Amino acid sequence: MLHIFISASDDQIVPGMTGKPVPGYQAKIVDESFNEVPDGQSGFLAVKGPTGCRYLNDARQKNYVKNGWNLTGDIYTKTSAGYFKYESRADDMIISSGYNIAAPEVENALLLHKAVAEVAVVGTADIERGMVVTAYVVLRTEYSPSEDLRKELQDHVKSKIAPYKYPRLLNFVESLPKTTTGKLQRFRLKN
Repeated sequence: MLHIFISASDDQIVPGMTGKPVPGYQAKIVDESFNEVPDGQSGFLAVKGPTGCRYLNDARQKNYVKNGWNLTGDIYTKTSAGYFKYESRADDMIISSGYNIAAPEVENALLLHKAVAEVAVVGTADIERGMVVTAYVVLRTEYSPSEDLRKELQDHVKSKIAPYKYPRLLNFVESLPKTTTGKLQRFRLKN
């Protein structure tokens, strides 16, 4: 959209929150059917204002613009006070047994462990759960992969965030796929 549409400044800043819609913009959180979701529930960020996105002769127009609202491709929640909180990119959201799990949240929890140098988290298809949280972990040089360390890392995540978000599959790898500029390419890890 090439514009700041949610922000906060000075005494309006709340740690962990993106902010509130700036003057001239409206924002709401919607589900897949474009129904507004209750405060505190995660969903797709929809924004309306004097600027927006337009894809001429491009199928993406149907994905990013609905009913005059721009869909940013981000998952957000909104508080009852009207603050918006970023959760993840929509394509980084893992839906497991009906729970929405943001890959970056699991990554951040794993990075708090002393053995972890780098990590990427994706969803892997699962017959029972729909998807399961799958972590690809690069260890610091002084650590070696083992079943004990795998369980320790899984338990570590359970102690840092909601236990159901832990990586049921945890793979030790030498490196993670990245662009030439160093940006993680999660899509290359998805099955």
